[in-house]
Order: sequence, then C-alpha cells, then structure tokens
Amino acid sequence: MSDHGVSGLTQLGQAVEQPASPEEAVLERVPSPHEGLDYCVRFAAPEFTSLCPMTGQPDFAHLVIDYVPGAWLVESKSLKLFLTSFRNHGAFHEWCTVEIARRLIELLEPKWLRIGGYWYPRGGIPIDVFYQTGDAPAGVWIPEQGVQPYRGRG
Repeated sequence: MSDHGVSGLTQLGQAVEQPASPEEAVLERVPSPHEGLDYCVRFAAPEFTSLCPMTGQPDFAHLVIDYVPGAWLVESKSLKLFLTSFRNHGAFHEWCTVEIARRLIELLEPKWLRIGGYWYPRGGIPIDVFYQTGDAPAGVWIPEQGVQPYRGRG
C-alpha cells in the first residue's frame, strides 16, 4: 500500500503546537499525484487574521491562493498552521500577502501561482493586495477568485 508521499511529514496526523510566528511555521509538501498534468489548486482562507504592526489591532482578510503544481502540492495541515501563525504577528497587508506567496513558491516551485489578499478596511480604507508569478499556463481552467470588492454596508 502506498503512503502517497506522506512518510516523513512532521505534522499530518500529529498533535502539533500552533507556531508562534510565520518564521517558525513549517510548510510541508507532498508529491503531486498528477505530475505532468496542468491543473489548478485553490485554497480560500476567508477568515485570515494578522495584527497591525503599529497598533496591535487585528486585521482581517479573505485570501485566495491559486496555483498550478509542478512536482509538489502543499500539505494542507501545514498550510493551515502557517496561515494561522500570522494571527499574533504584526505586519502590513502587503508583507503578509506577498510573504505567503513567497514561501509557497520557495517550497513548491509551482508552474504558476497567484494570491489575492482581500483585506477588510483599516481606517476606513480597504487594502487589497495581488501577486502572481507570471502568465498562467495555457489551457488551464482558472476561475475568477470571486471575492467582491469591499463596498461597505450600502
């Protein structure tokens, strides 16, 4: 029976302490079961939180991460722990959004990756941050991220 590439993982199936910071968080990967086939993987984190580095007040975002894998997939428990490690971390929206992309790119070496950081207003102004590695591979179905721009209560 195959272990599906999960032997050697340190978090899946284990009791794991919440990382204190993104720098301490361990992202893990597993082999893509369809290496050589182009397809899109999406993770949505509609309740992402971090802290304002100036005031210490919480900031909230809806993150959408899309990527076309190469040889690797991100192991989802490690991704969840990584994302929640920002909960007590002070950083600007731009740093959080791009740092998540940077860490995933370093780990996975995907064919393509994009992240949309749809941040709720701070001081009355929503700040949305978008990053991608380049053009998406031709022929891959990549739906729109589907997060509406912030429009307040009106």
